[in-house]
Amino acid sequence: MGYEPIAFSFFLIFTGAAVLATLALYTRQPLIVAYIVLGALLGPSGLAFINNTNLLADISKVGIIFLLFLLGLDMQPSNLIHMLKKATFVALISSIIFALIGYGIGLGFGFTRVESLIIGIAMMFSSTIIGIKLLPTTVLHHKHTGELVVGLLLLQDIIAIFVLLVLYTNETGDASAFNYIKAVLSLPLIIGFAVIFVKYALLKLIQRFDRFQEYIFLVAIGWCLGLAELAEICGLSSEIGAFIAGITIATSPIAQYIAISLKPLRDFFLILFFFSIGASFKIGLLAEIFIPAFLLASLMLLLKPVIFRFLLTRISESKKLAWEIGFRLGQISEFSLLIAYIATSIHMIGDEASHLIQATAILSFLISSYIVVFRYPTPIAISDKLRRD
Repeated sequence: MGYEPIAFSFFLIFTGAAVLATLALYTRQPLIVAYIVLGALLGPSGLAFINNTNLLADISKVGIIFLLFLLGLDMQPSNLIHMLKKATFVALISSIIFALIGYGIGLGFGFTRVESLIIGIAMMFSSTIIGIKLLPTTVLHHKHTGELVVGLLLLQDIIAIFVLLVLYTNETGDASAFNYIKAVLSLPLIIGFAVIFVKYALLKLIQRFDRFQEYIFLVAIGWCLGLAELAEICGLSSEIGAFIAGITIATSPIAQYIAISLKPLRDFFLILFFFSIGASFKIGLLAEIFIPAFLLASLMLLLKPVIFRFLLTRISESKKLAWEIGFRLGQISEFSLLIAYIATSIHMIGDEASHLIQATAILSFLISSYIVVFRYPTPIAISDKLRRD
């Protein structure tokens, strides 16, 4: 008598996560740390109890999709457009500075120009998951701080999507201008379709059958995943599709009910995401890349708050707010991990450069989580004074 591999994997992940999360709470550590450490412990480079990390990473991507969908539900379109206009200058200038720092570190440690370029690009972005996960939904999403954090992250995500588009077209060997034009044109078309469909079909269905909570739940998931898949077919990312799906029904009275209903499902998949980060890391390469990874992570953690603070005060934000946003966005991104994976698969960079990006991401995730959890309001703060859901 044996176990189904995926069922046994889930048993190990969630039972182990429950145990380590308990220890983390007793010792006042961020829960994200527990999930990543568990992945490293149980993954191929640790005890090797779970080896199919690619499957888990694919499953956990659904968590990111739900996260962006819920983010869209919490954003009013008029506020978002205003904030995107305001944050564009900060997002573009900061991304260029972070890329140059990463490129310089890469060259300094003997990586090729192409590898250094990919390393630099990977440093441009901050983590949407950590930035939003540690952002109190009911408090900050409807305040200026939350809107500015979300605006900067969305602009970074748009830049990341175009980077991934270039890599994807190189991966398939079809880097024609048509694919880039297709992706650019697809965005307004998808938005237009979503607005029309929601207005004339989706909201009417929800209003007619609003007594059936199971139906509302089912329609919300179908709309989220359907638009995510449509966006991916059109050359964009599923995350962008999910965000559009959320924001097009944000003004509906049912939006908050959907948001509350989907939060447990989102958390389920996000645990898998952070576990897969730890599990996919090859501990054997750590000795070779630890020094550059530690230096790069330290520079990002030190310089990102400073640079964001400088740029945000240039657009008339207060110093206190600018510092908080800088620390909340002080890590690098899950997009960086995806960029490293794709660049390695098409032989643009070697394993050492790829693991440098991964190690920098993990270190910055861990340390940044500590900084935010102990200094600012978050849903998982240890201090009652700072805990906000």
